[in-house]
Amino acid sequence: APAPSSRPFLPQLCVGSPPGVWVCSTDMLLSVPSLCVGSPPGVWVCSTDMLLSVPSVPEIDWDGFQGVRVIAVPGSQAYARNHGVYLVDKQGLVRDIIYKGTEAQIQQCAGPDGTVPLVCGVVFFSSSATEQLLATHVIPPLDACTYMGLDSGAPPIQLSLFFDIVLSMVGGMTEEDFVKGGGDASVRSARSVLWTALRAFPLSMVCIPDASYDYLTTAASDHIRSLTYSMCPLPRQQPLLLEDGSSVTNCLLEGAVQLAAGSVIQHCHLQGPLEIGPGCLLTGLTTGSSSALQGCPLRDVVLQGHHVRLRDLPCRVFTLTGRLDDWQATYLNVPWAEFFHRTGIRKGDLWDAETPQKDCCLLSARLFPVLHASEALGLEDVLWLLAPAASGDRLARWRAAWRMSWQELLPCLDKAAELGARRDLFFLQGQRKVRRVLLGRQDGSLLPLIRSAVYEGYHEALLGTLDEGHSQPSLNSLVACTADDAGGLRSGPAANREWALAFGRLESGDIAGGVRELATERQKWMSSPALLVRAARHYEGAEQILIRQAVMSSCQFVTVCPAELPPLGHWVQVACPARLDLSGGWSDTPPITYEHGGAVVDVAVLVDGCRPIGARVRRIGEPELRLASLGGTPWGEAAVELVCHELGQLENYCQPHAPGALLKAAFICTQIVQFPSQKPLRDQLMENFGGGFEVHTWSRLPHGSGLGTSSILAGAVMAALYRAAGKVAGTESLIHAVLHLEQRLTTGGGWQDQVGGLVPGIKIGRSEARLPLRVEVEEILVPEGFAQILNNHLLLVYTGKTRLARNLLQDVVRNWYARLPSIVQNADALVNNAEECARALRQGNLPLIGKCLDVYWQQKKCMAPGCEPLAVGRMMDALQPYVYGQCLAGAGGGGFLYVLTKLPQQKETLHQILAKMEGLGNFSIHSIEVDTGGFSMEVVGCDPNSNTHSGEDVAM
Repeated sequence: APAPSSRPFLPQLCVGSPPGVWVCSTDMLLSVPSLCVGSPPGVWVCSTDMLLSVPSVPEIDWDGFQGVRVIAVPGSQAYARNHGVYLVDKQGLVRDIIYKGTEAQIQQCAGPDGTVPLVCGVVFFSSSATEQLLATHVIPPLDACTYMGLDSGAPPIQLSLFFDIVLSMVGGMTEEDFVKGGGDASVRSARSVLWTALRAFPLSMVCIPDASYDYLTTAASDHIRSLTYSMCPLPRQQPLLLEDGSSVTNCLLEGAVQLAAGSVIQHCHLQGPLEIGPGCLLTGLTTGSSSALQGCPLRDVVLQGHHVRLRDLPCRVFTLTGRLDDWQATYLNVPWAEFFHRTGIRKGDLWDAETPQKDCCLLSARLFPVLHASEALGLEDVLWLLAPAASGDRLARWRAAWRMSWQELLPCLDKAAELGARRDLFFLQGQRKVRRVLLGRQDGSLLPLIRSAVYEGYHEALLGTLDEGHSQPSLNSLVACTADDAGGLRSGPAANREWALAFGRLESGDIAGGVRELATERQKWMSSPALLVRAARHYEGAEQILIRQAVMSSCQFVTVCPAELPPLGHWVQVACPARLDLSGGWSDTPPITYEHGGAVVDVAVLVDGCRPIGARVRRIGEPELRLASLGGTPWGEAAVELVCHELGQLENYCQPHAPGALLKAAFICTQIVQFPSQKPLRDQLMENFGGGFEVHTWSRLPHGSGLGTSSILAGAVMAALYRAAGKVAGTESLIHAVLHLEQRLTTGGGWQDQVGGLVPGIKIGRSEARLPLRVEVEEILVPEGFAQILNNHLLLVYTGKTRLARNLLQDVVRNWYARLPSIVQNADALVNNAEECARALRQGNLPLIGKCLDVYWQQKKCMAPGCEPLAVGRMMDALQPYVYGQCLAGAGGGGFLYVLTKLPQQKETLHQILAKMEGLGNFSIHSIEVDTGGFSMEVVGCDPNSNTHSGEDVAM
C-alpha cells in the first residue's frame, strides 16, 4: 500500500469534473489531472487537525458545469452554531454563508432530515472562474495578496477564501453590503475588485451525504482510530492477512504479515511470518526488526523506530509505549508499580533520586536503550519489556545500556534522516511496483510514480528498474519528466468626620443604630448636587463596612496549626501560578457571592513555563519589618523598599495605594502583629519571635493583567508569613484568609483569584447564598491527556491596555444593589455557564468550552459595560475565525486576552494576524500550561539569590 506521491491528488469526487482548480485549504491548490481517475474514495486532509472522510463515491453532476462549486458535509444544527453553513435555494445555488448564526438563521438552512450543509473548506473553480480570479493578482490592491505586490512594497492584505472571495458570488448579497462589510479601506477596495471580477459566476453547492469531519488529537488511540476508520480500504492480494479496519501506509510487507483490525503499520519494511494484534501502531521498522517480532505478541502497543543523531553519531533507537498509556501514571497500559513488579526494573533505573515525584512520568523515564559498551542494540532490547519472564539476561543488558527518555530523545531526532528513509522506502515500493506491472503485464499507470521519482531525485534508480523491464514508453516518460455630572464624581473618599458616629455604630455591629445615624446626617447634605454626591460616597462607605463584615464571617473557616519555627535567617519561599477564569467570574464577588451564590471555573496556569507570582519571608535579628517589592523576579532589584519600626507606620494598611499596604495588612491578618495595640512593635516582635521579619514579593505579570495577581500574591505572602512564624495554614484556610485580608485592605474582591492560583489544575469553586461565606472547591476531572490538549490550544495575548478593575467593581456592586433585571439574570447565567463549562471540560469538548468562553465574555460585558476597549474588540474580531472562544481575563477593561484556538500551536499564526493590524500598541502573545502541582513552599537554608541552596520542600 504505497503512500501517495508528493503531488497531491483527489479521490473519485472529481471524476468527470471539467478542467479547473480544487482549493482544499487556505494555501494549497490541487489540480485535477487524469491522475485521479479510477482512484478509490478516500480522505482529504483539509487542515492541520481535520480529516474530511468520503467513504463512498458521491454522485455529482458535472455536465455543462460553469462557475464555482462548494462542497459541504452534513452536520447537526447544534454543531452549526459554532461553524459555517450554506444557505441554498431549490436549484442548489448558494444564497448566503452563515457563520455562527442564530438558531433561526441555521434553521432556514436545514434540509428535510434536519441536518445543515457545513462549510468544509473545499471549493472547485472552473477554468473560466480560475482565469478571472488569477487575473486579479496584478490589480491593486489585490496585488498585495501576492508576493509580487509585497516585493513592490505594497502593505499586505489578508483575504478569506469564503468570506471575501466566495462571498462575492452568493446570490443574496448586494454590492453595497459586500463592499461595506470589508473592514478597513484596503479590504473594501479589494472586495470591490473581487465583486467586479467574480460576481457573474454562479455559485453552487453539493453536500456529500455520508461524509464527515474527524478532528485529530494527540492520544494514540484517537490517532489509530482515525487511521483505521477514516482511511479507505485498499486492494490487497492477501485480504485474509490484512483485516478490514486495519491500515497500512507506505510499507513494504513481504510474506505473511497478518494485521488485525484496529491496527496500523506505517513506513515499515517487514518480512513475515508476523502477527500484529489489535490496537497496535508500528512505525519506522526495517527488515532487520522482523526476526525480533516473530513470535512476540503485540497488542495495544505503539512500537516505533527512530533515526537519532547524537552529535555526529547517527543511530537507530526503538521506543515502546502502550496505546492506553497515561503519560503520568502508566506504562505499557499498566500502573508503574505493576510494571516494576513484572520486569524487575526499579524506579531508580528510570529517574534520578532528586527527580520530583511529579516529574517521574513516562516522558522523563529513561526506558529506551541507545548505546551499549560492547553489543549492538536492536528491537529486542525494548520488546523484552512485554515478556520479561522469558527475557533471561535482558534486564542486565538493558541496565548496562545507555538509555534515554522521550524528552531526551525528542531533541535528537534526525528528521532529515527519517524523511529520507521514508522516501527511500516509498521508492523501493515503487521499484517493486514497476517490476510487478511490467512483468505481470498489468494496466497500472506508472506516470505518477515517474513524476515523483524525478521530483525527488530517484529517477536514476527507477531508470534502472525500467531498464530491467525493457519498458520503452515508461523510459521515455521518465526522461521527458526529468528534462464623561453635575455633582462631580460619585467615586471618592468617604471619611468626613460628620459621618464618623454612624460608621462607628455600623462597625460595632449596631446596624439599626448605624442606619438611624446615617439618616440623621444625610438630612444635612440635601441642599446641593455636590453635597448629595458626597453623601452618596459615604453611603457607599457604609455599604462597604457591611460587605466587609459579611465577608469576614469567612474567618471561621481559617484554621492555623502550629509548626516548627524555621531558624533565624532561613527564607520561606512560595511560588504560585497565575489563574484563568474560564466562566462564572463576578458571581464570586461580594455581595453577589453570598446573596445569590457563585460558581467559577478556574485554571491554575504557568505563564511562559513558570509560576509568575511569589513571595519569600525570613526572620531577622532586628525587631523591625523590612518590606520589599522586587522587580519581576525572585532575583530582581527592589522596586519599593520600606522599613517599619513603629506600629504607627502600619496604620495606612487599609489604603491600597500606600507603600507596602498589602504586606502590612498581611502581618495584621496573620496576627503576627497586633494592631491596634498598646504594646510597641519592637516589643511584640522580640517577645514572640526573637526579632523581626523581612518580606520580598514579586510578579512577572504586568500591572492590571487580569490574571489574579494581587489576590494570589496575598495568598503567597500569607502562606509564607504563617510558615516563617511557626504556623501552617491549609489551602482552604488561605482562600478564606485572603478574603479577610482584602476586606481589611479595602480592595474588596471575590474569591476566584486565590482559588485559581492556590488550588492546582482545573477546578470549580462554589459559594452558597448564605452567611457565613464559605468557598468550596471541586476538582474537574478531565479526560486523559486533555490538559496537554488545552496547553496546545490556549494562548495569552497581552493587549497592552491596563484594566481598571476598581471602577468596574464599584459599578458592578452598584448595579447589583440596584437589582437591575439584566444584572440579576446575568448572575444566574454566570453560574449556569460555569456549570456548563465544567461539563464541557469533563467531556474534553473544545468547541463547547470555546462556546462557554464566548458566552462568558458577553456576560462580563453585560455585568460591566465598557470593559471591552475598542482596540481589544478589534483584536477579538480579527482572531474570531481562528478560535473556538476568547475572553479578557478577570474583570476586563484590558490586561490579558486568552483564546482557545481551533488548531494547536497557533502562537506564531496569531502573532502574524495581529501584527498586520494598526493601532494595537505593544501587544504580546504568551504560552500557558495547566499547572497541576499547585503553589509550592520551600524553607531555604541560605540566600535564595544564590545558584545553589539546600532546602526543605514543604509544598502544599
